[in-house]
Amino acid sequence: MDLHFGDSKPTDEERAAVDALLGPPESSWEGADRSDADLRWARGGREARDRRDLLLPGLHAVNDRVGWISDGALGYLCRRLTVPPAEAYGVATFYAMFSVKPRPATVLHVCTDLACAAAGAPELCAGIEARLGPGSGVSVERSPCLGLCERAPAALAIRAGDPVRTAVSAPATVHDAVLAASSPDSAPEEPPAATAVPQAGQDGLTLLRRVGVVDPSSLDDYRAHGGYTALRRAFELGPAGVIREVTDSGLVGRGGAAFPTGRKWQATASQPDRPHHLVCNADESEPGTFKDRVLMEGDPYALVEAMTIAGYATGAHQGYLYLRGEYPRALRRLEHALAQARARGLLGDDVLGQGYAFDIEIRRGAGAYICGEETALFNSIEGYRGEPRSKPPFPVEKGLFGKPTVENNVETLVNVLPILTLGAPAYAAIGTERSTGPKLFCVSGSVERPGVYEVPFGATLGELLGLAGVREGLRAVLLGGAAGGFVRADELDVPLTFEGAREAGTTLGSGVVMAFDDSVPLPRLLLRIAEFFRDESCGQCVPCRVGTVRQEEALHRIVERTGADAAGDIALLREVGRAMRDASICGLGQTAWNAVESAIDRLGAYE
Repeated sequence: MDLHFGDSKPTDEERAAVDALLGPPESSWEGADRSDADLRWARGGREARDRRDLLLPGLHAVNDRVGWISDGALGYLCRRLTVPPAEAYGVATFYAMFSVKPRPATVLHVCTDLACAAAGAPELCAGIEARLGPGSGVSVERSPCLGLCERAPAALAIRAGDPVRTAVSAPATVHDAVLAASSPDSAPEEPPAATAVPQAGQDGLTLLRRVGVVDPSSLDDYRAHGGYTALRRAFELGPAGVIREVTDSGLVGRGGAAFPTGRKWQATASQPDRPHHLVCNADESEPGTFKDRVLMEGDPYALVEAMTIAGYATGAHQGYLYLRGEYPRALRRLEHALAQARARGLLGDDVLGQGYAFDIEIRRGAGAYICGEETALFNSIEGYRGEPRSKPPFPVEKGLFGKPTVENNVETLVNVLPILTLGAPAYAAIGTERSTGPKLFCVSGSVERPGVYEVPFGATLGELLGLAGVREGLRAVLLGGAAGGFVRADELDVPLTFEGAREAGTTLGSGVVMAFDDSVPLPRLLLRIAEFFRDESCGQCVPCRVGTVRQEEALHRIVERTGADAAGDIALLREVGRAMRDASICGLGQTAWNAVESAIDRLGAYE
């Protein structure tokens, strides 16, 4: 491997940030300051290369401490890990939350995505920038969805240092957002996770029954409310028995693909290649999605228990929880939950005295929607750019680190707990024959009570919006987020099942239900969706890299009326959309045209 390092040196603070993660360097090759250095040979180079997966945590360490990643810091990190600086630069510039150019220690991320845009985000940004002015020591950055849609508009302040400080302002005002950026420690505390669950404390809930009822920091409280009953049941059944229960329950993935969970687990467990890995995808970046955040903040031990069960069933001894970088409170809650579980023998070398070893490591994302795709997520963990891989081979054969891997999102995993405590037949009796169990929906936009709702599959869209209190003047509802599709206000009888949504020509996706009344300018909304996909495309394949740009350009011409022929631009949109859908490597490009197409065909957006 040919490594070319520049002349830039890390500052003491940057060096300390890297060393806090990796330990002090052992040789001059790794950057130790020794006068007797002989750099003609490297000690431990192969071992260092095996730590390539620490590149992303290392970038986080520097960015958290200093606020940006200098050439010197990047070079020092690369020396420690034996990674070519050019490759590491490609990784650092892939993520929106990192900067390789100097910027203030405090960054205020203001969400400008769909729910926040409809709630006045453009005016909020203008007011914040006017209030702060130049030289304020705060960098104001317009951000994609922060996962706080129930409290739109939203802002997240991050102040670099040791330790890094964060503050959330939502619903944000100019005053509160500026306060969060100027003095994160003095900003008002976030409301509890239960405020995002209008049904909190009601009877009949399954997945949300502990949110707002149990202290999320207390393992004892969790166990007093049924916690770890499912794990004990799993040990009674054995790995094959657990997989059989999950298969018989009819559980399918809740992240949008709806693949049968039992089949995925069985395919991984049966692979002779070892070791097996478990990955929890907690990088919910779909605009309008925030259910996984609420589960992690309000019931973190449930996810720890569910991941332990999944690892036991599939023969994995190491789990990775890939968490959105924009979720600081979820990070704190999960770190505490993992520490408590280890201290009480619920993680570690001998879980519950059953002779099964399992532990969980949190890996933070850094602002890349594409990393919600499972193979892009694997690349991100491994220290590469978060670009999707071609399939086959599938992750159950060659996934994380080239080994058999099962990947599920937070909601899917948490569903395993009631499957084991109720039994597969009782769980399958919830919902419909083809869509079993309860489902979480993230309702936001033009409703009185936005939040996460739990309903059984089979409830109608109208019934769900009735719970949320839809406002007068409803024009359209976006199902599935930016990658989903619109339905009209007279189509609220759509059954909320996978098959019902397909028959209605739309999708449930990850569970986004975003209502828009007639005060929201639909063409501007569609343009924001196009801008989102242009920004989030990883650029690996031509149909998506070029198609998302052409889609945005055409929508700009239509919205601004700079083109003489709107019909011609719509025809171009259809042609580009078909190309992206047919030829893109992953779901991002394949679905980037969905919402725009449905708005044109169902809503007459440009008539």
